[in-house]
Amino acid sequence: MIYKIRIILDAKEDIFRDIEIEESSTMEEFHNAITQSFGFLGNEMASFYTCDEDWNQDEEIALFDMSDSGSDVRLMNETFLEDVMTEKSPKLIYVYDFLNMWTFLVELADIVESESGVSYPNLLFSFGELPENPPETNFKSESTFDFEDTFENYDDLDFDENWN
Repeated sequence: MIYKIRIILDAKEDIFRDIEIEESSTMEEFHNAITQSFGFLGNEMASFYTCDEDWNQDEEIALFDMSDSGSDVRLMNETFLEDVMTEKSPKLIYVYDFLNMWTFLVELADIVESESGVSYPNLLFSFGELPENPPETNFKSESTFDFEDTFENYDDLDFDENWN
């Protein structure tokens, strides 16, 4: 079976790619299809994240295991698309280049039979061009701690300034 998937840059402008890919492809093959379709070199770290219907991030599927002692992180080259993306869980989040945080919303649009003579993955449709820099993400802190005020009121800090 072939998955028809839309990959949307998380930005105000409409920038997306529609890709066809075999359900038996690894997540690494899917990662490569995404990077090529958006014109990335593909030499940066990336991860997929499972998510719920409201795009709340859950489990990571990493390109490489970056831990020192090995961990339980799922890896793209060991994980198959059909095991992660289904009709019941049709959404993923994809982050490319952790320094710049290019963030994409990935959604399964359709599952169809493969067509003879078509090689997969296949870029079906491309809309919009990537900006030079990734869109800014407005991360909001729940903290109300005012560092400027704290450092101006140095005497109010609760520690002994003659500690050594």
